[in-house]
Amino acid sequence: MDRLEGKMRLTELDVTLHQIDVAGRIGQPAGALHRVGTAVGAIVLGRRDTLPRPVLPPFGAYIQRRLGLTSTEPSAKPWRLLMTDSSRRDFLRTLCVATAAAARPRLAFAQEVRVRTIAGTGVAGYEVEGSGGLVATRTPVNNPYGIVVGPDGALYFCEVDTGRTRRMDLGTGRLTTIAGNGEAAYAGDGGPALAASFSAPHEIRFDADGHLFIVERDAHVVRRVDAQTGLVSTVAGTGEAGFSGDAGPAVEAQLRQPHSIAFVANGDLLICDIGNQRVRRVNVRSGTISTLSGTGEREPTPDTAALEGTPLRGPRSLDTDAAGNAYLVLREGNAVFRLDTSAGRLRRIAGTGETGFTGDGGPGGVATFNGPKGIAYSASDDSLYIVDTENHAIRRLSLSSGVLDTVLGTGERGDGPDGDPMRCQLARPHGVFAHEGVLYVTDSENHRVRALEGVL
Repeated sequence: MDRLEGKMRLTELDVTLHQIDVAGRIGQPAGALHRVGTAVGAIVLGRRDTLPRPVLPPFGAYIQRRLGLTSTEPSAKPWRLLMTDSSRRDFLRTLCVATAAAARPRLAFAQEVRVRTIAGTGVAGYEVEGSGGLVATRTPVNNPYGIVVGPDGALYFCEVDTGRTRRMDLGTGRLTTIAGNGEAAYAGDGGPALAASFSAPHEIRFDADGHLFIVERDAHVVRRVDAQTGLVSTVAGTGEAGFSGDAGPAVEAQLRQPHSIAFVANGDLLICDIGNQRVRRVNVRSGTISTLSGTGEREPTPDTAALEGTPLRGPRSLDTDAAGNAYLVLREGNAVFRLDTSAGRLRRIAGTGETGFTGDGGPGGVATFNGPKGIAYSASDDSLYIVDTENHAIRRLSLSSGVLDTVLGTGERGDGPDGDPMRCQLARPHGVFAHEGVLYVTDSENHRVRALEGVL
């Protein structure tokens, strides 16, 4: 404080404007606060080496205009700022004002924040697409759930009611079906994906080799569509509900209403075996299955504990990061947990366990959810996007700051309108996926897929 309030001698600071990544980008208000603190500390102490990077140029220009700063070198070079005691204080005030502005969901210095429908008409249905596909925004879809961008850059989602997996070319906007014949059944192993039947697929993922994995709630299995041949096979489950098979082949083990799947950094497949109140793990090299966490008992999950031997109350959906962490939402537990698969520990990072729709703008640990059913990790802003299904909203948890906010939905059930995401009503969304600056959401009971832009 003395260094801020006392008289400071004139100091030359080389400040590269693209090294001050503070609140310019909507979608990172919490992380921006941390970076503002880092930038301010660096400037006050004369520490150029601690300046955060990279910067968002519009914010740098904004700071320049507010302080009337001029460059003594060409624009491609670092800006040389002469900062006196008063200009330091002005600079700090400007940083605080800009950060507060950026923390508001409707303000951004960069891309406009908006939501739009990219597939579906709002009415459940199916039309035969033909080889060329149909325009996605004029083609009905039916209760879309899991969603992911594939290795080819196309968007894939599964329909829980029809069993189909659809592919949308993000370049042309055309929609085709790549798996499922529209009949709800467990049939078709050994044959082509389009001739197979799938029973209530809840989520889809691609492995590192480009194979498509589909988890089926009502068939109690996980199946694979081979990337080269297009043939279907079962990788976990027998088709009969139950709990058995740990330490043995996954194809001989029983699951009970599995809902979600994800691959950890070492390639192993995690399964939310929600009917058994467990997360199961399939070693893809050996094909064996084991229990990662959960006891089978429907009991509260402690805030922190070992993975092994700890109850999970409704393990509904999970996603992973490159560091080997898994992020798990508990449907009945109304909470989000980080699972350190290497250390064998879990820790609650959001949700109190109570049902509600509170906590925006504050720590995720004191917020409430209502039956969350989807989650996605975004590396670009180090955040989790949580599908708060029964609140009809998508919420974001910054992992750097722990702050939670709502990015899409009003908390009330409805259908749109597109445009302002804070005025767009949803109807029991289930799936979410972040890719190249866009957040894709399956607005399930509105029979639409929406894209939220300008948040990441």
